[in-house]
Amino acid sequence: MKITDFLDKNCVIVGMKSRTKEDAIKELLIKLKENGYMKNEKEILETVMEREKLGSTGIGQGIAVPHAKSDQIENLVSALGISKTGVDFDSLDGEPVNIIFLVLAPTKSVGLHLKALAKIARLLKDRVFRNALKDAKNPEEVIDLIKEDEKKINNIG
Repeated sequence: MKITDFLDKNCVIVGMKSRTKEDAIKELLIKLKENGYMKNEKEILETVMEREKLGSTGIGQGIAVPHAKSDQIENLVSALGISKTGVDFDSLDGEPVNIIFLVLAPTKSVGLHLKALAKIARLLKDRVFRNALKDAKNPEEVIDLIKEDEKKINNIG
């Protein structure tokens, strides 16, 4: 599994406008809806926000990985938002978030979203890569960066 298997460049937002956790998640869900990945973003927003009540998915170092399972989702899908100004995400380190990777999986899937979250965590642990993502000018550049990193990993493994 590669991140580019479940992240469509049309679901990448460079220069997010949102400043709060809920607004940022809404912004990403709207992008997924516009591209035909779901019908009712309000229902999924409730599910994602319920997950956030269990503990913030703002994991530190400017990263958040909100995630949920839903009957509305047919296949694993993701949206990625880059915020230049930062989003208040109640992160574990108290810092604003600049990279938000929303992951949604079908309710019936077993472990699929966990594999996706592991791939994303591995990708984002590299500070140089995170900085390159934050500096990306457009969605195509973001996808190119991810593909380049995935090639490196595949050549190693």
